Amino acid sequence: MKIEEIQKNNNNKEFILQVVKESGKNLEFASEELQDDKEVVMEALKQDGEALEFASTRLKGDKEVLQLATRTAPWTICYASEELAGDKEIMLECCKQYGQALYYASEELRDDKEVVKAAVENKGIIIKYASKRLIDDKELAEIAVKQNKQAYHFISNKLKQDEDIKKIME
Repeated sequence: MKIEEIQKNNNNKEFILQVVKESGKNLEFASEELQDDKEVVMEALKQDGEALEFASTRLKGDKEVLQLATRTAPWTICYASEELAGDKEIMLECCKQYGQALYYASEELRDDKEVVKAAVENKGIIIKYASKRLIDDKELAEIAVKQNKQAYHFISNKLKQDEDIKKIME
């Protein structure tokens, strides 16, 4: 379907529902009103989680919407509202699949060992976004350095002197 046709019908809900079922990213061409319509956005996300980019700010703050998007496109956590960036359930699931999600986590969750561990197991170097307390956690440092030796640069100075960490680096 041509973009021009979608744009001509951008406020026709039934038409937009049909085109987002074909390609979720067609949500980009929907009217602002339909980008703020939960039914339309959910249909787009069922087809392509990346369509979250085109949802309204209000719906990016809706837990159900964000969970659907991040299930297939965990990087879309970057669109989360401040409130949802602090939602442990969502952030934990994203970090398991996409360690970089820790970058978008609230300060509180960057200090949550379970969340940080999930992120570091997926992408060791992401330990650099953990709290000061957790970059000094030996278990996390070992996981991070085993996963990516570059993570060594982001652990605490104390742990850089640890014999077990030094062995991993050999």
